[in-house]
Amino acid sequence: MTGTWLWTTGLLLFAVFVKVAVWANNGEAVFIREFTLIRRDHLPEEPLHDSSQKPEDPSSRTARSEEDRDTLWDAWGSWSECSRTCGGGASYSLRRCLSSKTCEGQNIKYRTCSNVDCPPDAGDFRAQQCSAHADVRYQGQYHEWLPVYNDPDNPCALKCKPMGSGLLVELAPKVLDGTRCYTESLDMCISGVCQIVGCDHELGSTAKEDNCGVCNGDGSSCRLVRGHYKSQHVSEKTEDTVVIIPYKSRHVRLVLKGPDHLYVESKTLQGVKGELVLDVSGQYHLENTTLDYQKVSDKEVLRITGPLEADFTVKVQFASDADSVVQYIYYQPIIHRWRETDFFPCSVTCGGGYQLTSAECFDMRSGRVVVDQYCHYYPENVKPKPKLQECNMEPCLDSDGYKQIMPYDLYHPLPRWESSPWTACSTSCGGGIQSRSVSCVEEDMQGIITPTEEWKCLYSPKTAILQPCNTFDCPTWLAQEWSPCTVTCGQGLRYRVVLCIDHRGLHAGGCNPTTKPHIKEECLVTVPCYKSIDTLPVEAKPVWHKQAIELEEEVTVTEEPTFIPDPWQPCSRTCGAGTQQRTVKCQVLLSFSQSVADLPDDECEGVKPGTSQPCYRTPCTGVSGQGEGKKEEEEEEGRTLQREELHDWEYEGFTECSESCGGGVQEAVVICLNKQTREAADQSLCVSSRRPPQLLQDCRTQPCPPRWDTGGWSSCSATCGVGLMTRTVACTRRPSRDSNRTAVLRDEDCQSPKPSPVQACNRFDCAPMWDTQDWEQCSQSCGGGVQRRQVLCKQRLSDGSVLELPDTFCPSKRPTNQQPCRKQDCPPQWVTTDWSQCSVTSGKGIQTQQTVCRKKGENGRYWTIDPKNCSLLARPIRIRPCSVRHCDNSIKPDPTILAQRKVYIQWRKGKKVQLVVGGYAYLLPWTTVVLRCPARHFRKGHIRWLKEGKPLVNLPHLSITSLGYVKIQQVRPADAGIYTCIAGQAREHFVLQVIGSKHKLFVPQSWLFERGQQKVGRPDVTSTRDGVKELPISLNQYDNIVERLLELKGSVQDEKYIADKPHSSEKNRSTLEDDRAASEISIPVVLIADTHRLDEITQSLAEGLGEPRREQLIAQLLSELSMTQGETNESTLHPPESAESTTQGPLLYKPNIKGHTSRARNPVMIQQSKKVVVSLQSEMIVYVGTPILLQKPVATLVLRCEALGNPEPSLTWTKNGKELLYNSRVGRLPSGSLRIQSPGKGDEGLYTCTARSHLGRTSLSSWLQIAGGKGRSCVPDSSMGANGPTCSERSNSSQSAQLCQGQICPPRWRVDAWSSCSATCGSGSQTRSVRCIKGHEGRSREAESQQCLGAGRKPSGTRLCNLHPCARWATMSWGLCNGQCAGPSLATQHRHVHCQDTNGTKVPHRMCSGLQRPSSLKNCSTEACALHWRVGPWTQCTATCGRHGFQSRQVTCVHHRTGKATREHHCMWRTRPPSWQRCNILSCGTAGECRDSTRYCEKVRQLELCPLPQFKSRCCYSCRNT
Repeated sequence: MTGTWLWTTGLLLFAVFVKVAVWANNGEAVFIREFTLIRRDHLPEEPLHDSSQKPEDPSSRTARSEEDRDTLWDAWGSWSECSRTCGGGASYSLRRCLSSKTCEGQNIKYRTCSNVDCPPDAGDFRAQQCSAHADVRYQGQYHEWLPVYNDPDNPCALKCKPMGSGLLVELAPKVLDGTRCYTESLDMCISGVCQIVGCDHELGSTAKEDNCGVCNGDGSSCRLVRGHYKSQHVSEKTEDTVVIIPYKSRHVRLVLKGPDHLYVESKTLQGVKGELVLDVSGQYHLENTTLDYQKVSDKEVLRITGPLEADFTVKVQFASDADSVVQYIYYQPIIHRWRETDFFPCSVTCGGGYQLTSAECFDMRSGRVVVDQYCHYYPENVKPKPKLQECNMEPCLDSDGYKQIMPYDLYHPLPRWESSPWTACSTSCGGGIQSRSVSCVEEDMQGIITPTEEWKCLYSPKTAILQPCNTFDCPTWLAQEWSPCTVTCGQGLRYRVVLCIDHRGLHAGGCNPTTKPHIKEECLVTVPCYKSIDTLPVEAKPVWHKQAIELEEEVTVTEEPTFIPDPWQPCSRTCGAGTQQRTVKCQVLLSFSQSVADLPDDECEGVKPGTSQPCYRTPCTGVSGQGEGKKEEEEEEGRTLQREELHDWEYEGFTECSESCGGGVQEAVVICLNKQTREAADQSLCVSSRRPPQLLQDCRTQPCPPRWDTGGWSSCSATCGVGLMTRTVACTRRPSRDSNRTAVLRDEDCQSPKPSPVQACNRFDCAPMWDTQDWEQCSQSCGGGVQRRQVLCKQRLSDGSVLELPDTFCPSKRPTNQQPCRKQDCPPQWVTTDWSQCSVTSGKGIQTQQTVCRKKGENGRYWTIDPKNCSLLARPIRIRPCSVRHCDNSIKPDPTILAQRKVYIQWRKGKKVQLVVGGYAYLLPWTTVVLRCPARHFRKGHIRWLKEGKPLVNLPHLSITSLGYVKIQQVRPADAGIYTCIAGQAREHFVLQVIGSKHKLFVPQSWLFERGQQKVGRPDVTSTRDGVKELPISLNQYDNIVERLLELKGSVQDEKYIADKPHSSEKNRSTLEDDRAASEISIPVVLIADTHRLDEITQSLAEGLGEPRREQLIAQLLSELSMTQGETNESTLHPPESAESTTQGPLLYKPNIKGHTSRARNPVMIQQSKKVVVSLQSEMIVYVGTPILLQKPVATLVLRCEALGNPEPSLTWTKNGKELLYNSRVGRLPSGSLRIQSPGKGDEGLYTCTARSHLGRTSLSSWLQIAGGKGRSCVPDSSMGANGPTCSERSNSSQSAQLCQGQICPPRWRVDAWSSCSATCGSGSQTRSVRCIKGHEGRSREAESQQCLGAGRKPSGTRLCNLHPCARWATMSWGLCNGQCAGPSLATQHRHVHCQDTNGTKVPHRMCSGLQRPSSLKNCSTEACALHWRVGPWTQCTATCGRHGFQSRQVTCVHHRTGKATREHHCMWRTRPPSWQRCNILSCGTAGECRDSTRYCEKVRQLELCPLPQFKSRCCYSCRNT
């Protein structure tokens, strides 16, 4: 292959992986593994040498590594595009050889890519390559080529065959890279060679899938299931189930022997069923699963590789009376697996605690957590042990903001396993056991160790309590060869040596004496004796006896080989220093002959004693007659000789190693030794010139184990009492002796115990001080109250405890312990009197009570005020039923059920909802439901319940309590249906439906059509014991209204939507300052509606109104429900006693919302239905928010405006956007409503009621139009669009046009479209053209306005628009910068952003929705960001040339301003500068030049290391003369 082909094919070759080379301190290249390298012998040698290749962009190449520099390779180029977009392809990278010589290694490397499955319609990659030759003639003809797979000889050649022919043709020698070698393998063809690919899609990987389908798995996620089935023929039974194989099973194989036939049914997780009949051999597909079926004469084989995409039920169809046998095998997934949970919350919030993990049983199929019993079912499942860790180690904060002292005796380090010493081994040899006790203990700061619960230590493995010991073999007796017989004829004795040999092969003790082999035995020489036998025993011959005595006198010789020294010979000199000699022999006593035998020296143990030693008798004296000078000279010579002969220098061991690990140096110790006494002497006695040289040797070269690195202690956290000092404790290790950095490891890697990170300090008593507690809650919610707090005199003692003292012990003034609070006036409220007596003396009657409006003053007293001041509050119920004992005791009253005709609609999630029978409920799934049946004159325990007409039975999540109500835990779609409560002859029904996704309703199974017919019947028919009975409750009567309400759910966030629906779409969702509390209060968990109100809405919707009007009705209904329910949804929690009974007339009940007015909340408008009230005095009362059309004159028109809020909002009225001027005819009532007497044409317009408080404002509008003339009037909708009120009128002109087609049309008005609004806010205006036209359509012309007077009032040409006030975004000042620095200025600070009008009044955010909202969050720089890396100067390079030089520098994390150093992890948000680098990477010159390449050569010469070749090559110059 040429280099050009590699660059121009555009095919992606297989990805290899990368090694990054760095230089270690020993000068060798160290490869840091980032990916796995491919073996070179797996790829072809195909270097590139094409001069025509264009030069590559240098930017596309990576930096050259050290390996590339050494081998003359250029850096690797960028990766090419993948050869395939799916199914697994290949990509390649190239590099150039920068030398004119041939570089060693590969110029190309590969990696995999696009390892995702192709879509089903993508087609086979090899087939696509064959099809590409369809437009090329082969032997003069065109062919449609089909691929040939699994060629055993050359799987990577493109071999195809023409369709309809058996001809096999090789169309290309190589398939494209990424083509599979074989159909059932992941192996790929790359550059024409089949490369191994594992299941992890890595080249050269041998990873395989286990039987469970897990790559490199151990088979633990599934289990093998085997079984057999034998058919049981029963009359009228045509089929039977063999086995149900669950979803995701693999490697299924079934073999049927017999006349019957197999077929398969499937059921997906969604409940979709399928069926597959197997009739002929071949491949079948069912639920995206391939089935291989083979059928022979008497056997059927079904194979499914899997995984199954549904539950498969294998069945047999009986074909005859003969029995069939089915054997099956498959791997079933273990769907219930243990899953480790996150750490539980810490046991304490501060001061040091623990937190644990647990394990939960997880259903892999449904994705839900189930009870543990499911996981215990599988023996393969081993429940993970809990993990434990420390948490919240910071000291607690005191109320004044200072750090509270962590109690010294309450702080505990992490528990650990503590073991006792090992017991003695049970045997001395041959393998024994020793044990110890292991317990979980805690150690406090004082070092006191106490046992604790064992589970606290389960975060680490429990240490062993048993271990083997003395596993070596016991000593055994070893007998030597027998000696010759002691006689030459007749009977004698022979001897042998018996030694005790231990496991080291040495002669030692320890053998059992009772098992020792005998050392002598009788022997018989077959030569007859001709002399009388000696009377003495053989052992007692005189020669042996004498020899034994001599040995005993001189040296003790035993049967064991021992060194026996002879006596010292005389000194070699009679005077002065001399030597004396002796012989030392290895000898053994032969017991049979009592003689001593000489042995070689290696037979004896221990050190052989010396054979020579120096000796000294007396100084040598001179001959008489000689002069004094000669005598002195001889004496001096004698003294020198004495020093030389008697004392000499000797090495005596080494000094301690300079390092305990990681490589150190030790020096040989030289002493002056007296050779005769072998004792050290003064160094002056030895000749200094003969002192041996200094010797050094390496020691402790093994790498240092991880060790604890402790930082300095911090300052004490308290000035008295008891405080804590902290320090950092980390497990570190230095990679090598020359390394200037340490690596931080896990604590488990260092030996226990870990040094304590805290210690006590300042342990002396504090002075007494006042201790103030938090203020208690105010005694009154309004009208002035008092709040108190506890103030005590306390003293913190040196043991960490706090002592409470009398107040006189504290010197300063005592802080106040009470203060006034809640001085604002209380709002008025309804106050009720006691209930009156029952209106009847027997039977059922009523009770009444009086309600008055009262207000509480600052003195705590109430005074009565005008009831209008309480008009915004719901008036308490003033009438209730009562019952006195029955007048006729002989008549037992019939049981009754107090049903409520209510419709419950769950609006948001809640834990529990309580309902009462008689109505409907639309609930969210997973809500707990309590369905009550309030019965009278009937025991609650005898209440019966039905569902769909059948008795209701207890289920795991559904139960009927002893009090007669039904409780459903976490309701689900299957729980929907009709529930019937029966109390005697009384019965009431309840329809429960479940809200599904996208606000659609689930339809209960019993209501669905089954096989073309209704099962239960949606038309409200159910079966009971008495037969078929029609239910008095409709099933789906309110489904349409509920679904419409739910469609609004996504838009409704608070009451503002209901009160002012036109602006709901403008709500600014990006704001972070919404009053969430208000939104939670306004929309209750459950909306409750009366059925008669929903019946009115249903009737209105059925009248054929337009969609805008229908939407308005639904929004208005939602407004009513949200405003009247109350935040606590009291009706669902406590059903009123005055609920409607099946035997009584309806009684009014309204939820009490009085309790919610005491909380601060935005103004809320109450919008009632469009229903108008006309009194006998011709007074019309209309609630604002509804369009008004007066077709008949009325005496008085009242526009009622009601609002809620705390504080109480003020009400103002405007007309057409301007302040309304009051007069004697138009005035404002005390309640805030507007009264217009004798309304006329001049009163027409848009009336707006606005409720304001300092918390916000809201408004509602009504358009008043008074009918006049015969023309149709346009009644605008109450909804307001962007350009003002939208009018649902149909102009007279269009109406006339429809009525006068083909005839003379009367004059009529024609209007054009409205112009754009003149102002975007604050009230603008719109205009349009209004003309009078006549003639039929197509030929109409403009006429005088007088001609259209008969067509009705002239439409208006102007109208108001954009009445909402002008507003803008306002911002507060930025808050403090907080947060840790994770990058340049990535801490954050916040500010408040709100919407306000031109007067500076805060308004809802929707008023500013059209404007760009300023940011409320920005990045800032904290103290943590003021840290940076500071680097020191580089050290001198360790080499002047070559590849081994490097230099280092100090890199520390310091503060910009103070320059104080801190721990490095605070600066890790910036890249750490390198602390070492290579230097002087230059050639060391020609081969003939001799120079040093390292600065340590002087040391090398001093240590005499020059003879070693590795040092001599680097220190050529320094070692030249050695």
